[in-house]
Amino acid sequence: MSHPMLLVVGSSPELMRRYMLEAAASDHPVLLLDRQEPTWQKPYIVDHEIADLHQFTAVCAAAERLARRWDLAGIVTFDEYLLTTTARLAEYLSLSGNTSTAVAAARDKATSRQLFASADVPSAAFTWVHSMEAAAAAAERIGDYPVVLKPVSHAGSMGVVRVDAITDLPACWAIACESAEHQGPEGQGVLLEEYLEGPEISVETVTECGVTTAVAVTHKSLGFAPYFMETGHVVTACDPLIESVAPIAAAALRAIGITHGVSHVEMKLTKSGPRLIEVNARLGGDRIGELVRYATGVDLAKAAADLALGRTPDLQPTVERSAGIGMVYPPGSGIVTRLSLRDGDDRRVEQFHWLCEIGDQVSLTPSPHTPNSIRAGFAIVTGKTADDVRLRLDDVLSRALVEVRTSMARAA
Repeated sequence: MSHPMLLVVGSSPELMRRYMLEAAASDHPVLLLDRQEPTWQKPYIVDHEIADLHQFTAVCAAAERLARRWDLAGIVTFDEYLLTTTARLAEYLSLSGNTSTAVAAARDKATSRQLFASADVPSAAFTWVHSMEAAAAAAERIGDYPVVLKPVSHAGSMGVVRVDAITDLPACWAIACESAEHQGPEGQGVLLEEYLEGPEISVETVTECGVTTAVAVTHKSLGFAPYFMETGHVVTACDPLIESVAPIAAAALRAIGITHGVSHVEMKLTKSGPRLIEVNARLGGDRIGELVRYATGVDLAKAAADLALGRTPDLQPTVERSAGIGMVYPPGSGIVTRLSLRDGDDRRVEQFHWLCEIGDQVSLTPSPHTPNSIRAGFAIVTGKTADDVRLRLDDVLSRALVEVRTSMARAA
């Protein structure tokens, strides 16, 4: 047996998860349990096993094979859809972590809303609905349009749609139901919720032995109504908002039963104060962990690995600035014919990546069948202030050119 090893469950997609695996492996020997043979992951792992990650029996068998070769001391995943599997596996292997009940409650938005209400955590009025007629009746009870439809246990805003009037309900119901057919197993069906008016943020937290520390606040940009597609995020060190939202984030985590790990707690800043959208019991997507590191010096991916192994993470900020990510979207649906980034001022452009290639099919309509075909690329920039970051993002994104060919015409 070697010294204690960290087991990471799942690692795709590369461009959004490589930095997480790299950070986890920076101080800890890592084992990987994944759905296919490693390629880019090889520099960061000591050993691996392959299994169907949606078949728990297969996952347990693969983990047991690793446990016969190595001393498994901790387990973590960065994948929303593998949270419950990972929690169950931790229980099976007698490793520390959140209970599978708590993680499933975070994944099931209906259960989350019920727990928020019981704990007096401010959230949105909601109803689980099983038909369009039930949705119409629930909207009437809530009081007025707009309302929101969302699958109970999906992620990435998949199938989440704003309904502005009762005449929009049939089309929006079809969108939510299509995504609900492909959601996770923790919850079924669709929620109809009160629409919360106001800017959207997330609180990036670290919880150790039930005590939560708010590390950063992420300010989100949304677009493409009636969908809630996230077009960008900005993190600023020492954000004054953190004092008012940190207690609410901690209360939401307690209500659900999250006692361990890095979490991404989403809320709206309404006229009546911050109100919960949902709790994600893992590091935020869209490379938010990278933004936190650029802005504060705190490495949340490494913190998640430390916590999994029973170590207290270092949350002391070492820098003080702002960082942001902006998404490149195609001009419409079709086949990508050209990708280019025009020359310009690339100072403080920390990263730029394309998420598609020439010949790929892209779309501006979120679909459970093609969840990764919406974005064409992204840029990460840094600056002294949030305003600096937004200006730099506007500049680099304006220089990113995506051309697509549709069946009717060319768009650019």
